[in-house]
Amino acid sequence: MEDEASFEEKSFSNGDVYIGEIKAILAHGKGKYIWSDGTVYDGDWEDGKMTGKGVIIWPTGAKYEGEFSGGYLHGNGTFTRSSSCIYRGGWRMNVHHGIGQKEYSNSDSYEGSWREGIREGCGSYRWSNGNSYIGNWRSGKIEGRGVMRWANSDIFDGFWVNGLRHGSGVHKFLDGGLYIGIWSKGLKDGKGTFYPAGCKQPSLKRWCSINSNDSGLSLNTEKHLSPKPRVKRSISTKIAGSIRSKSSRQISQRTSSMDADRSLREPAGDCICHDSPSTVSQTIDEGQSEASDTRTSVYQREYMQGVLIMERTRKHSESSHKNKRQNKPSVKPVMQSSFMDIFGGCQSYYLKLNLQLGIRYTVGKITPVPAREIRSSDFGERARIRMYFPKEGSQRTPPHYSIDFYWKDYCPMVFRDLREMFNLDAADYMMSICGDCGLRDISSPGKSGSLFYLSQDDRFVIKTLKKSELKVLLDMLPKYYSHVGQYENTLITKFFGIHRITLRGGQKVRFVVMGNMFCTELHIHRSYDLKGSSQGRFTDKDKINGHATMKDLDLKYEFQMDIKLRESLLNQISLDCNFLESQHIIDYSLLLGLHFRAPENLKALAELPGSMQRQDSLPSASGYDVNQGEQLLIPKGLLLVAHEPNFVNTAPGPHIRGNTLRAYSIGDKEVDLLLPGTARLRVQLGVNMPAQAISKVQEDKMEASEVELFEVYDVVLYMGIIDILQEYNMKKKIEHAYKSIKFDPFTISVTEPKIYAQRFINFLDKKVFPQTT
Repeated sequence: MEDEASFEEKSFSNGDVYIGEIKAILAHGKGKYIWSDGTVYDGDWEDGKMTGKGVIIWPTGAKYEGEFSGGYLHGNGTFTRSSSCIYRGGWRMNVHHGIGQKEYSNSDSYEGSWREGIREGCGSYRWSNGNSYIGNWRSGKIEGRGVMRWANSDIFDGFWVNGLRHGSGVHKFLDGGLYIGIWSKGLKDGKGTFYPAGCKQPSLKRWCSINSNDSGLSLNTEKHLSPKPRVKRSISTKIAGSIRSKSSRQISQRTSSMDADRSLREPAGDCICHDSPSTVSQTIDEGQSEASDTRTSVYQREYMQGVLIMERTRKHSESSHKNKRQNKPSVKPVMQSSFMDIFGGCQSYYLKLNLQLGIRYTVGKITPVPAREIRSSDFGERARIRMYFPKEGSQRTPPHYSIDFYWKDYCPMVFRDLREMFNLDAADYMMSICGDCGLRDISSPGKSGSLFYLSQDDRFVIKTLKKSELKVLLDMLPKYYSHVGQYENTLITKFFGIHRITLRGGQKVRFVVMGNMFCTELHIHRSYDLKGSSQGRFTDKDKINGHATMKDLDLKYEFQMDIKLRESLLNQISLDCNFLESQHIIDYSLLLGLHFRAPENLKALAELPGSMQRQDSLPSASGYDVNQGEQLLIPKGLLLVAHEPNFVNTAPGPHIRGNTLRAYSIGDKEVDLLLPGTARLRVQLGVNMPAQAISKVQEDKMEASEVELFEVYDVVLYMGIIDILQEYNMKKKIEHAYKSIKFDPFTISVTEPKIYAQRFINFLDKKVFPQTT
């Protein structure tokens, strides 16, 4: 027969007192516990633990009223530390967890999602000075997509990292002006467009929908930019129920025995939010610096770390006329269907799921196989892994939410060895591509109509292949394997796997996984696809934006770099071109990414109000104190120093593999690149390479509407050789496309890979990276 609970008063030798129901020797039911330090709990008990609903009051006056579980504050409850510091919402194991609202003693307030006591997820924060933010949080910091409204009515809607504006965004000023562009660490950094107050401004719905898909946060940009935003319901109405889980933090160290109870400690936490970023707690006064007298012009601008380096004035009427012309009906020729036409919408979603399932299966299957030498048979027709993935699952495959498909993996042992050669861990590779976050679509497919996907950490690019391209890559693979094994500094694209998905109905989609050359520590301001050609190698100015990859005729700079770095670069390009020539490959490109550095003496002026300043009105550069063993490559910001492995990140990336380069300027030693106030980076071939960009455009040849503020820039270069799957005898139209390629002082026709390679090398040697005189 079970013991019935009895009402008793029990005193302990340490001065604690319990008054209430007891079952056996444990508190069970309703009861009150008074600790010797004055802490009091009155509420439900179960087997000697506070479980159910109750109230606890500490000697300091702090009070918690709500749900308990197993001796923890667990469930929903209200904690009051003082009259002006209150938290209402979810708890888990003594810390804020779930949906909750907190009012701080400095009059700040936060309402939204918490995780383990830290703001995490979507939430709204209001500062006592009138600023407010609604959007994503991570580890207690503003991070992800969000909208900030300052007390002066300026509004920013865009992306944040560590409490600073970082990524694309829209800033609307008090006077009605609008700037759409890119930020980096709180400063404008890259291309953007400013629309003055009074001029016709673009609709922000499309920008909002594109960026909402990337962030996972649904925010209506135009709603937040309107004068009277309305909140339909409070976040607190979504408070979730209690979540039961384990944790090492407890209110007190007590066992199942009642006389082990000692004291009940207050939950740790401060009533003042100390980690709110200073950049968002202050009023931003950028609007006045963007002012303009004209109401019919818009300004295409480019910044580097907050410093304006170029401005192009465009009449808004020009843009309207162009749009009208584009809207006129026109007869278009019938084009061959592309991947975008066949696999749009839901099909693309299923393809991404199928890719993740297949890669997870293949890598998991091949990784445990003992390491051995690669054999010729590993490149052969039988070196394939095939598997059927039914939706309901099978003995070898898991159930999934996609459609049934057949999976084929090409040369799995070879690509496992290549991934190891490129220093990629199998688990990291799978998590990057097959993690819960999924793959992202790249909005601008190539001219071939291929689909492009990007891993969530930006490390890998996945591209659909034509059958002819697959054949070229498989035929090239044995020699490619030897080449990248022999030359670790190769600039040729890194390949990590080739796969094929066959859908019901027989549709076959082929994919290749490559390293993303622009997964870099520094922001890429401009990118170029260079072939050494002038035939059609330019970009329409109306299509140039912060994400556009420009072409040969758009490149207005030549780059000067350390003698030894230049020698290493051109030598490797020559070796890579010789390899591609041996495989009868043409039409490849050098993908070149530029990170511009603002002159150090101008950064202080980055956010100051005032009109655009000319170079001759700026303060002169201040020199650096150069220590022994260090040389300033350019007087305003790039410093080469002796390589120190302990001070730089040496972890391999999807595009990084080679050794540390040597520089002539510091005695032929291995070098790091020091960016004052930013970072110290390891210099490798095609990665973190410092240079000086010298403008080739003469002032009298520039458009009157375009203003280039500087002639010389500090830049950091990133590069690689891409598009290596075009065999010269595959399509006769290539000869037609290149029959009139101009290269001073003569014109040639590209009829074979040898000539293409020579022209490509000469163009880079003479026009892009000329030797310093």
